[in-house]
Formats: sequence, structure tokens, C-alpha cells
Amino acid sequence: MNKFKFEKLIIWQKAMDFGEEIDQITENFPAKEKFNLSSQIRRATDSIALNISEGSIGQSNPEQHKFVGYSIRSLAEVVTCLFKAKRRNYITIERFDSFYLQSHSLMNMMIAFRKNLK
Repeated sequence: MNKFKFEKLIIWQKAMDFGEEIDQITENFPAKEKFNLSSQIRRATDSIALNISEGSIGQSNPEQHKFVGYSIRSLAEVVTCLFKAKRRNYITIERFDSFYLQSHSLMNMMIAFRKNLK
């Protein structure tokens, strides 16, 4: 039973799933990253879904357009954090590639969604 508009949005659902997957991989980051890269990537990935939901509650499509833009920026931040994690050998190249493809797919979905807002 979806009571909020954003719950029906595929981009929100995908962002929620993506956030949980990112959260799981940070459990394997070194303890020294707890307040650094681990925290940064979790906050950025959570921000994707949070901004989608916040924008969908707004009173206008331009406002929703703005918040989807924030989500796209947060996704770019996540991708950069993934590059950092790969370079520091916190994740395998295979995990990185999987998350990178998911990120690219989600970005394309968000861009298409935003273009359809009038």
C-alpha cells in the first residue's frame, strides 16, 4: 500500500536498494574509514533516495526537477567514493564494476525522469 507519491517511483525504489547494497560493502572497509570514506559514501547514497522523495512532495515539477538534480549529484559523489574504495583495495574490481554499472543505469533513469518533468 503506497501512500506517498515517491514510493511508486522506480528511481526511488532503485535508489533505496542501491543504498542498502552500498551500506553493506562499507562494513568491510577498514576501521580507519568509519568516519571518513564509509560515512561519506553512505551519506551520499542515502541522499539519492532522500532527495527523490523530498522533491516528489513539492508543489511543482520545477521543484521536483531541482531535487532530482541533487540526487544525480549525490550519485556522482557515490561513484567517486567507489573509485576511492577501489584504489584503496577496499572493494574488488568486480564489485566496483557492478556498482559502476548500477550507478550508470540509475543516473540514466534519473535523467530521463527529470526530462519528462514539465
